[in-house]
Amino acid sequence: MPALTSLTDEARIALDTVTGRAANLFSPSLRLGVSGLSRAGKTVFISALVHNLMHGGRLPLFEAQKSGRIAKAYLQHQPDDAVPRFQYEDHIAALVQERVWPASTRAISELRLTIEYESASAWNRMFSAGRLSLDIVDYPGEWLLDLPLLGKSFDQFSREAFELAELPVRSELSAKWREHTRSVDPDAPADETLARRLFETFADYLRACKQDERALSTLPPGRFLMPGDLEGSPALTFAPLPSSGQPAKPGSLRAVMARRYESYKTHVVKPFFREHITRLDRQIVLVDAMQAINAGTAAVADLERALTEILECFRPGRGNPFIDLFSRRIDRILVAATKADHIHHTEHDKLEAIVRRLAERAIARAGFSGADVEAVAMAAVRATREGTVKNGRETLPVIIGTPMDGETIGDETFDGKTETAVFPGDLPDKPSQLFKANGVHGDQHETELRFVRFKPPKVEESAEGLKLSLPHIRLDRALQFLLGDRLA
Repeated sequence: MPALTSLTDEARIALDTVTGRAANLFSPSLRLGVSGLSRAGKTVFISALVHNLMHGGRLPLFEAQKSGRIAKAYLQHQPDDAVPRFQYEDHIAALVQERVWPASTRAISELRLTIEYESASAWNRMFSAGRLSLDIVDYPGEWLLDLPLLGKSFDQFSREAFELAELPVRSELSAKWREHTRSVDPDAPADETLARRLFETFADYLRACKQDERALSTLPPGRFLMPGDLEGSPALTFAPLPSSGQPAKPGSLRAVMARRYESYKTHVVKPFFREHITRLDRQIVLVDAMQAINAGTAAVADLERALTEILECFRPGRGNPFIDLFSRRIDRILVAATKADHIHHTEHDKLEAIVRRLAERAIARAGFSGADVEAVAMAAVRATREGTVKNGRETLPVIIGTPMDGETIGDETFDGKTETAVFPGDLPDKPSQLFKANGVHGDQHETELRFVRFKPPKVEESAEGLKLSLPHIRLDRALQFLLGDRLA
């Protein structure tokens, strides 16, 4: 990919890194980035991670916990006062007390969890206090979709946007925007009302792509979907235009759109990359692969495209001690397929193989740089249990849980109170079946999951009436990969 930063950016990144390394000598810390596209479960993952560590959850694959070396884990004030705090207490209350899923990530937030532990090494116990501060940085995956824009000109961005919009799975959704674009002269003098109408029709098209029935993922610019306090600003009021191959005329619509695009990169995307992405030590990317599978092979192909572009913008690898003083590298990346509790455990290996296939190009690149990359099928909070039902002579594996109010299967609509058993269907035996050439045309693959959203589980209580930790699937495996070596 083209360079995402200038020499000035790199100098500022180096200064930040040196400052952080100096602080780390006295107070060891690890910055973990948590991201994923909409409804992949970022908020739930962070809440479950913290809750299980603070409440001694069942984590048999997390070696430090299994061996009893973690003395305690507790929340502390985060180091970055300018970043909103991740509202852990509110999210846990929603999960445990109200049994509703917490609101999706809308902006960046941070939380510091300090873990006091005993090293497994007698030598390390002599020289280390056995304390690690885990700084968890939560940010919308849609913002990650913007990072590839740093290496693209306005013309390149526009060309790729039109190519995507003309794909069969998107053509109907983008028709109004494309028709509107064809009716304007990009080289005519700029008009603010026209610029805004173009932006609005383009943003409407992106939002339509995001709906469940399409479940498309490659939707830059990401802030068009989550503008926050930038809504209505000129930096967020632009849209792609067909390229003429000639330099834009001063004062023309094309010139204004190109200038705003560059402002968007300079004032929105680059600070996010420089101040947050380049400071990460570890990264987990959560993927709702089953939603894409349910929507068809075109959605799966689009998710693969988005994941590849996102993962290529991280800085994976391992340097030497001198280089590490000035430049952080993400040395471990976990790509996690979420909502594994929505299918039977016999299908989990297939789901894991699918997410590895989705990210294989980026995984190969990161592995070449020296970073460790893993894929896992998990559920940070397990909302179902498993069982079997008889269907004639056939015994079917099912999942049992309480579907959320309004969820439907066939003609049945659930009330949010009734527990039911669901046969979710079978994933393809080979991931390649989801990546057939006809997938780009939006054709439905042979397998259709019976996918419904379940309410969070009722958390068990101890004999003393204390709430136990949240149930999960392979959260311990994720923790071991992301943190295990730092607690050894």
